[in-house]
Amino acid sequence: MLDEKRATPPASIRAPLKTTHLLCCPLRPRPHVPRKYAPVAFLRASCIWAVFRGAQKIGLLEVPITLSNGLSEKLIPATSRCMSGEKKDLSDRRPYKKATHLIHGKFHSKKWEYRHHVIPPLTASTAFRLDTSQRGAKGFFEFACDQTPQKRHLPIYIYDRLDEPTRGMLEENLAFAEGAEMAVAFASGMAAVAAACLVNLKAGDEILANDILYGCTYSLFTNWFPRLGIKVRFVDLTSEGYESAINDKTRVIYFESPLNPNLRLVDIRALHKVADRANQKREKDHKIVLIIDNTFATPFCQRPLSLGVDLVAHSLTKDIGGFGTDMGGAVVGSEEHENALLLFRKDFGGVLSPKNAWPILVYGLSTLELRMKQQQEVAMKVASFLKDHSKVRSVFYPGLSDFPQADLARSQMTDFHGNFAPGSMIYFVLKGKDDHAAERFIDKIARDAYSVTLAVSLGQIRTLVENPFSMTHSGLPEEEKRRRGVDSNGIRLSVGLEDPDDIIMDLERALEVV
Repeated sequence: MLDEKRATPPASIRAPLKTTHLLCCPLRPRPHVPRKYAPVAFLRASCIWAVFRGAQKIGLLEVPITLSNGLSEKLIPATSRCMSGEKKDLSDRRPYKKATHLIHGKFHSKKWEYRHHVIPPLTASTAFRLDTSQRGAKGFFEFACDQTPQKRHLPIYIYDRLDEPTRGMLEENLAFAEGAEMAVAFASGMAAVAAACLVNLKAGDEILANDILYGCTYSLFTNWFPRLGIKVRFVDLTSEGYESAINDKTRVIYFESPLNPNLRLVDIRALHKVADRANQKREKDHKIVLIIDNTFATPFCQRPLSLGVDLVAHSLTKDIGGFGTDMGGAVVGSEEHENALLLFRKDFGGVLSPKNAWPILVYGLSTLELRMKQQQEVAMKVASFLKDHSKVRSVFYPGLSDFPQADLARSQMTDFHGNFAPGSMIYFVLKGKDDHAAERFIDKIARDAYSVTLAVSLGQIRTLVENPFSMTHSGLPEEEKRRRGVDSNGIRLSVGLEDPDDIIMDLERALEVV
């Protein structure tokens, strides 16, 4: 029988808690056990090892693999392997629908082991503990390195700005939603747009961009890219004849579809054919890259990679996030672009916080299909009301039968099940004898409406309204806005989840002042 005195813990353990204990005890490995306490430690270790070996023999444990949190090799649960041999993810074994997958994610993530969590965990550490300097060196070497073979172990996490697991799981699910090989998340949609372009450009290159763009993208292209020696030329990509604008210096063709704000569409398949013809005469490192901002459509309504696009940019702040609480962006595409995007994010610092990534992963993506289906149903009713109103000159919504590009909309805007998915955005132009009809309408909404909110942004569960001419697209020169179809009396409506009758009632009251 062990002597009780010999079994007494060291004074450092028996002493009252101090700040050092509170900071370090839960995380640091146990210190070296003095010889006189070895029997207690030996018995404890023997019991634990016996349990682990027994579990291993019946297939409940898998050994060894390197964990992603910087700790040394340990045993991890492998319950899914017991059920499926080598396959480790239930979602790989049966043809589950995409909406189901976006709710449950992958039980076996390349980014983190979390099979026993019902909800994916949230990390809150900017740095990760490393056992050895060699492990740290290996982690730095493997980060965004295309010289290493396919990684067979979980990533070695070092620092949040490089990579971390919560954001990594969001990226996996974003890639799945778009049908892509990879996704890299950024702090905002504009950070994603800048990254998607700049990893493919250098001084002397040119961008061919559609002549209607989100105001901040236009500002990026006209104020900042020229300082880097990058020329941007604008052309109408929604109609024929743009192929002649491509020259030897063109390295990126950038566009939105539907366009912000007037919802015109770019024929993505036709654009891909044009770029493909140009690329046949070019070396691999000089090929034209097609980049689309797919924020208006979301992956639910349109998956541009399947139509020939190379990179897809998203503002996760909008419909993918869905609730207006967290800002983020992402670039989605093939693995050949991943390393450059990761390095760009590391060096320019536009990294998405895990605290912002987690709600988008847990609440946003998982409810995307449900929200978009309902928002489309509401948007169709609201668009039909506006179309028949005497004070509205024109309405643009891809779901309307008289939408100017209705056939194109039906061919490239489809949901996960192949059904037509026109989205939740509406653009309409008011009748008015002057340029202030929109201002009076907007102010009336701000004062008296309950179900419609005057605010920028879009894609929330709340219906949002704004005047692009004076607000989101104010950065464009006035004559350019008019020439490109951004009307001073145009209204952009992002339809939410309110009852359509309530939205219509508030709009009707506001139209009385027009």
